[in-house]
Amino acid sequence: MYRMAIESLYKWKESKHRKPLIIEGARQVGKTWLMKEFGEKSYANTVYVNFDSNTRMAELFASDLDTNRLIMGLELYTGEKIYPYDTLLIFDEVQEVPAALSSLKYFYENAPEYHIICAGSLLGIALHPGTSFPVGKVDFLKLYPLSFMEFLLAAGNGRFAELLQKQDYQMIASFKQTYIDILKHYYFVGGMPEAVQSFIEEKDFNEVRNIQTRILSAYEQDFSKHAPNETVPKIRMIWNSIPSQLARENKKFIYGLLREGGRAKDYETAIMWLSDCGLIHKVSRTGTAGIPLKAYEDLKAFKLFLLDVGLLGCMTGLRQQTLLDGNDLFTEFKGALTEQYVCQQLKTIHDLGVYYYTNDRGSCEIDFMIDTGEKIVPVEVKAEVNLRAKSLKVYKEKYRPEISVRTSMSDYKNEGWLINLPLYAVSNILSSTSV
Repeated sequence: MYRMAIESLYKWKESKHRKPLIIEGARQVGKTWLMKEFGEKSYANTVYVNFDSNTRMAELFASDLDTNRLIMGLELYTGEKIYPYDTLLIFDEVQEVPAALSSLKYFYENAPEYHIICAGSLLGIALHPGTSFPVGKVDFLKLYPLSFMEFLLAAGNGRFAELLQKQDYQMIASFKQTYIDILKHYYFVGGMPEAVQSFIEEKDFNEVRNIQTRILSAYEQDFSKHAPNETVPKIRMIWNSIPSQLARENKKFIYGLLREGGRAKDYETAIMWLSDCGLIHKVSRTGTAGIPLKAYEDLKAFKLFLLDVGLLGCMTGLRQQTLLDGNDLFTEFKGALTEQYVCQQLKTIHDLGVYYYTNDRGSCEIDFMIDTGEKIVPVEVKAEVNLRAKSLKVYKEKYRPEISVRTSMSDYKNEGWLINLPLYAVSNILSSTSV
């Protein structure tokens, strides 16, 4: 299974300014597999240490953090020699031994010849206020569920992925129905590696749902295991409310739907916890189009999306026949599922700021606003082939953007100020809008 993030790891290895690397991401998005795959492809040998429930490692790092002593202890523990430059040293679930996180500073400063990659879902880090986090001494890489492009590759549709990368939209239009069919499969299966692997091997939608149910159950167990006790009920309420929040026409998160009279200060910590763990995407509102959008972020208004479109479908009990064959009653939620999908793809694009826009009167809403660092691109999402873009036109009259995007099931079309980008090609959004 190919993960595009491995290209970033290759660059990290060759960088003159390499620091120990922390791969962030929710549980079960494939962090461990990626690290081991990278080690196998790029190093003479790999030494893997899992810190979860590892009292030996807790004791090793509890003493002083002298790097020579730590390397010797790791060699004794694993029974393997750790060679500078030629060994990839993997620390998995590193958050379980906070002192191991602190040690990364000393490896960077005193022993940069050791190549260290860590992974942690960040669950529990906030529970160790005494931890000295190595700010400025580590690099970070975020890992998400498989994107649609990665799903194409994993399912043996490499030629179709290649066609998208080449942006040969005339040829793509000839195979439009194939792309739409695969996209519907992706809506159902999502990008969690275990679910994708099962679908590729078995083509069994019921088994995919079983796997997704297990993943959701494991996340629920993590709430109780790792979050502060007083925050757990609020985390569950937010988590379980996301499908109904997204099903509303105005998808702005409403605290009052959790509990009558609910207020931001009651739930801020719980939302931050879910976000830090990589389980949700928080997309903030902006009421203007200035660069950078971050400076104009409305911290009080936001949408919450799940980390994965397949998990969203599982939480709602969405059946494959409803998704694949269509159903009049499904029309309303189809918009939520499509917006979830687009958000998920945008989040995999490195250094892309993702927001949404509404004017002060609420009469104009743009589903997503992306900040490329050079320009602001408004993005309107359509679940089917409806090409009416009323809000985009209102927005265009006010802000005169260089380019706007409408993504739908329709074919690619460049109208000068407006690009219609097929939903299955949304990964091309940056190259499509570069003028």
